[in-house]
Amino acid sequence: MRETKILLEKFQQHANPEQAISMEKYMKNHFAFLGIKTPKRKEILKDFFKETDIAKKPFSKDFVEDLWRQEEREYHYAALSYCQKYAKTFQLGMVPFFEELITTNSWWDTVDTIAPHLIGEIARRDTSVIEEFMDKWVTSDNIWLRRTAILFQLKYKANTNPDLLYRYCLLNADSKEFFIQKAMGWALREYSKTNPESVRDFIHSHSLPKLTVREGSKYI
Repeated sequence: MRETKILLEKFQQHANPEQAISMEKYMKNHFAFLGIKTPKRKEILKDFFKETDIAKKPFSKDFVEDLWRQEEREYHYAALSYCQKYAKTFQLGMVPFFEELITTNSWWDTVDTIAPHLIGEIARRDTSVIEEFMDKWVTSDNIWLRRTAILFQLKYKANTNPDLLYRYCLLNADSKEFFIQKAMGWALREYSKTNPESVRDFIHSHSLPKLTVREGSKYI
């Protein structure tokens, strides 16, 4: 796509190999980086969206897939920034597309954007997402799908379904996986800002990983 070429050129013009080293180290060397830090990346993207008007056109899966195929992580972040501009328009049929993104180039940084801001936004308007996808993902062999199911309500505040949150935590209470234990603690901590008594009672009445308890108890 023309827009893909334009963005690749813009990012490559601002590549900083020295910064890339520390960024790659922070991400445990799972991904290559161009070395464009977040503020600069956002500045470049703002100019890109203004120049191309791509975000004013119908959503393009091709554009997202073009960026997702790139090696450097900044392109994946750009793809998700583009997706977030359409978050309130996405319907149930988009979930398999995001499932592909979750399970490709997987790590916490992209999953933690997709879960609450994209999947969560779809599920907020169409609860059938829960039965069709979340209830399956929460026990998936893929830890990133499980993490997504645990975190999709992260921004719901008073609209959180506590029974669902607690059920998902209990389904993963025996998990030894750091990213699952951490996700449960994060989800409980966020909900505790709205309903601390409920979260306190849940934590005190169930056997949960120590990391989950520590994270989930920070505000209670």
